[in-house]
Amino acid sequence: MSLSREQMLVEMGISPLWVLRDKAVAEPAGPDVEENTAAPPVADVRQTVAPTIQAPMPIAAVDGANWPELARQVAECKACGLCQQRKQAVLGVGDLNPDWLFIGEGPGAEEDLKGEPFVGQAGKLLDNMLAALDIARGNKVYIANAVKCRPPGNRTPEASEMAACRPYLERQIALLKPKVIVLLGKAAVHTILHDDKSLSALRGQPFEYAGIPVVVTYHPAYLLRNLPEKAKAWEDLLLARKVLRQQAAPELPL
Repeated sequence: MSLSREQMLVEMGISPLWVLRDKAVAEPAGPDVEENTAAPPVADVRQTVAPTIQAPMPIAAVDGANWPELARQVAECKACGLCQQRKQAVLGVGDLNPDWLFIGEGPGAEEDLKGEPFVGQAGKLLDNMLAALDIARGNKVYIANAVKCRPPGNRTPEASEMAACRPYLERQIALLKPKVIVLLGKAAVHTILHDDKSLSALRGQPFEYAGIPVVVTYHPAYLLRNLPEKAKAWEDLLLARKVLRQQAAPELPL
């Protein structure tokens, strides 16, 4: 193709939507800052939280839970230490009969306060990405996270914390029955695909979870700090849209 990547984005009409406000750099990004935000040393984290952590409690069975039951169980969950410092658990938000399901990492400070995922600068970028696809949160779109409680200091969730929350996310997917799942960042990939490969090795190809096609891309918080990668994220979203449309018209090639 003769067009450059930047020209391609302009031709697609999305570049004005993806221009960041000046204050975006000054405001803290969400917890899922892809591969360039190191978690605090394990010893320091344990020293900070160990005095207040109680023994984890096993979660109640979520198989067969409806939305009110699932919301109550998530709000009352004490299956891992993340419950100790949260202001509230953040289940998710959006259309309960969606075509699209976007899964991120976990609540940040603003999400912990407001009880809704992706409400900070990363959320604004995600909304612009959705607008470029002519969709919007709440309209055939549901947004969730790998963990429902904010990790201390917005660090990356540990494997044990994601494992504790996984039954809730799996039940959400079973209730939502989305037509395509978009995984935003490595924590979501680890939770759904159980794969620790780099995102660059997983992008550009559809996967599957419970019969639902899955596409991998970067987390918006990572894109805020790595602006050139937004073109790659747009390519991933186009792949997800193509997969979605292919379900409606199976004769269309991927």
